[in-house]
Amino acid sequence: MTVGELRVWAPDGIPEVVPGDDLVALLVAGLRADAAAVPGHAPADGDVVVVTSKVVSKAEGRVVAADDRERAITDQTVRVVATREHPGGVTRIVENHLGLVMAAAGVDASNTPEGTVLLLPEDPDASARALRAGLVAAFGVRLGVLVTDTAGRPWRQGVTDLAIGAAGVQVLDDLRGQLDTFGRPLTMTVAAVADEIASAAELVKGKASGRPVAVVRGVGHVVTDDDGPGARVLVRTGPDDMFHQGSAEAYAQGWKDALARPER
Repeated sequence: MTVGELRVWAPDGIPEVVPGDDLVALLVAGLRADAAAVPGHAPADGDVVVVTSKVVSKAEGRVVAADDRERAITDQTVRVVATREHPGGVTRIVENHLGLVMAAAGVDASNTPEGTVLLLPEDPDASARALRAGLVAAFGVRLGVLVTDTAGRPWRQGVTDLAIGAAGVQVLDDLRGQLDTFGRPLTMTVAAVADEIASAAELVKGKASGRPVAVVRGVGHVVTDDDGPGARVLVRTGPDDMFHQGSAEAYAQGWKDALARPER
């Protein structure tokens, strides 16, 4: 590969995952079969293996019975950020137990048997570390692993994949202090590298193609020797969270605070 080149592909042949499956074994078999069909696809130093959280959740038994998806969302909610009524019901943007702010707390009712829903992995960073350890042991090369999920973004239509678990990947690239092409110092730029890789991988995985895994080659400069801090550091919390509430929630809180003030 040349400098500035990126290759992304989604191996075929990963079977339907069910609770209790050895996901490492399934990934190793799938990657080996892909390499046999396309020799250039053999796992190489610096590759990042990107795995959709759906298959991680299935393997880890995060499939739960839920006749009412709304109840499952409530159970996974730590904090309601925003709600909006629409003809089909109410959309809830909430913070879940992982600290992620997502629609429906990341609870997924697609590609799972009727009457069940999928919860996100209990600890996506730990899942990524386990997958990375197994893949590195199998292939003997330095790899990164991302566990991804789909989410919307404020002020932007549509959804995209982002990293919710990471191992062996520098998830943030802090460019502050470096000079731009005109010699001026950068003061604000911190690139969310893991999310960028996750989005690139989603272009070849898709939502209905039966390809839950992708390999990204050309980002070896962000693949690390150790597992690193994981994707949790990507979550904006505390004083950095400038959008702690939705408009309706902020209005309600302001009204409540005003009523609580003693009359002058």
